Amino acid sequence: MIRKFLQKVFSRHNSAPDSTTKVVIIPLKRHGIRRQQIAPCALKIATQIQQAGFSAYIVGGAVRDLLLGLTPKDYDVATNATPEEVHKIFRRSRIIGRRFRLVHVMCGAETVEVSTFRGPSSASDDALSTQLTDQHGRLLHDNVFGSQEEDAIRRDFSINALFYDPVKQEILDYLNGYDDIKTKKLRIIGDPVQRYREDPVRMLRAVRLASKLGLQIDDKTAAPIGDLAPLLQNVPPSRLFDEMLKLLLSGHALSCVVELRARGLHHGLLPMLDVILEQPLGERFITLALKNTDARILENKPVSPSFLFAILLWHEVLSCWNTLQAAGEKPLPALFNASDKILSIQNKKLAIPRRFDAIIQEIWMMQPRFEVRIGRKPFRLLTHPRFRAAYDFMQLRCESGELDMELGKWWKTFLSASDDERERMLLPKQLSNKKSRRRRSRKKPASNLTAPAENAINPSNI
Repeated sequence: MIRKFLQKVFSRHNSAPDSTTKVVIIPLKRHGIRRQQIAPCALKIATQIQQAGFSAYIVGGAVRDLLLGLTPKDYDVATNATPEEVHKIFRRSRIIGRRFRLVHVMCGAETVEVSTFRGPSSASDDALSTQLTDQHGRLLHDNVFGSQEEDAIRRDFSINALFYDPVKQEILDYLNGYDDIKTKKLRIIGDPVQRYREDPVRMLRAVRLASKLGLQIDDKTAAPIGDLAPLLQNVPPSRLFDEMLKLLLSGHALSCVVELRARGLHHGLLPMLDVILEQPLGERFITLALKNTDARILENKPVSPSFLFAILLWHEVLSCWNTLQAAGEKPLPALFNASDKILSIQNKKLAIPRRFDAIIQEIWMMQPRFEVRIGRKPFRLLTHPRFRAAYDFMQLRCESGELDMELGKWWKTFLSASDDERERMLLPKQLSNKKSRRRRSRKKPASNLTAPAENAINPSNI
């Protein structure tokens, strides 16, 4: 069976394809993308592959973004050369991937991904088809080479199926993707139900691209999403995390999250959003946080993924924390147990990497410390490596109404004050504690000096 499968793969790759889709060639004077607009590394790689006797095109999101007047973040190249043939052309390259082999070509500090044209994802005979997909229709193996036309049909949305030839400065359009870009339409290629079953992540991608690029999802593309949303539960948690991170860092996270919930796609990702967005405090907290995140991204400022997930999961932690305290647990142990429990539950659905887990928990565990504003504790809090993230988190809690605004104002003043001014802000409490300790030391015998002070801080409340 494996030998028969390989024969089908290579015969498809080496034989002339059956042309069933008419390609439209869009000239430079119509599309307006000049080769000077292409990143030098991507341009050099595509040109070298063509000079070696193969075809090579800039594909996918880069072409789409250039047509929309945006600056592409990265460039992909598609070719009819096999990964081994591409690897021979470029000394600084490596073949990667299991599901579908790709070549990463290093050019200075940049890396350009070069892929061989892909063929159809499903085979004609049932025996081979069952090996390629699971019981839900999700693709398990996708290492099938094909023609350029098959590669276009194999892509997810028509706007991502355009091929730009940097030498001739022409765009090849097999599926009316150019017209869809001009009319601001997002349309899936092929039968929506089948394509979503092959890869349920496409439903999330549709929401992200529509929100990010200001597109309207085509009616046929949108129709099955609500019914097929449960298929996301069959996607590996690590893939869901990657796609969710792209969505949150798109610069349009707020509109994406609202759209996710409207289409029922948050289940299996961040199911607590359904509860949070129906609670006034929770909705205000999430809305403020995502608005701030979007603004920072659009201003090209850095955003921490850990901070984002700390925000999205906080109200679940808060609810669990209150429940554990009501059951008799002390505040700090209860908060730690609540955070550990929520992260454990979430990781089964959306695999948040451990390096993020630790930072998320630190942000949460620092929150009670902001409420202690006496002694040296505020000074020690300032030196914590995660202070800034935890401080911004606390300010969001104040702005949303979860905490008293006075606490946020006090910390804002404390942060901008000089050392002497900070001391004066803490002085009344310190004096009160010192005076009470002096009075007790005069009245009580030496044997009672170790008794707890009346106004001393209870560590369990910190």
